[in-house]
Amino acid sequence: MDIYPSKLLEDAVKELSKLPGIGKRTALRLALHLLREDLQTSEALASALIRLRQEIRYCSNCHNISDTGMCPICSNPKRNRAILCVVEDSRDVLAIENTAQFNGMYHILGGIISPVDGIGPHDLNIDSLEHRVSEQHIEEVIFALPATIEGDTTNFYLFRRLQDYSVKFSMIARGVAVGDDLEYTDELTLGRSIINRTRYEGPLSK
Repeated sequence: MDIYPSKLLEDAVKELSKLPGIGKRTALRLALHLLREDLQTSEALASALIRLRQEIRYCSNCHNISDTGMCPICSNPKRNRAILCVVEDSRDVLAIENTAQFNGMYHILGGIISPVDGIGPHDLNIDSLEHRVSEQHIEEVIFALPATIEGDTTNFYLFRRLQDYSVKFSMIARGVAVGDDLEYTDELTLGRSIINRTRYEGPLSK
């Protein structure tokens, strides 16, 4: 049982350690670092976090995190609006954008189908995806979901849901290792996976 010299420090460590990837030792280092900094540093951090929670919005078109009703990607007239890349969440958009190899549009599902975790199709942004495919003159849908059983299940569900529309289906090349999330894939590999995407015709594990 950890013993802290201050209940205030203990509370700060407890809250920081709730963040993903942050254990109690790291949380303690962060809390002590903030104590060593000037008060303005802590106030700026606290203000940024509060504003993040209170003011953040989600794009009405693609569901990406945004400061406005329409994110910068969807409002950019130079993007190729005929190509739609389907990803799990905003982290994947950041990862793909960092490759500088894709100039199309995105659609964020907000997760993937996972019965074990109680996540079904109705929990995801699939209705709005179908609406975009039917209304926005989409020519190609790229599946850029995790290379996992859940990712492949979601790919197949989307393919079945959208196959009556006149669109081409493709998926990123498997330069991304099986079981990997896009955010942890290096930019060169991910960029090549986008460029060398292959036609999608059904699940890989039939």
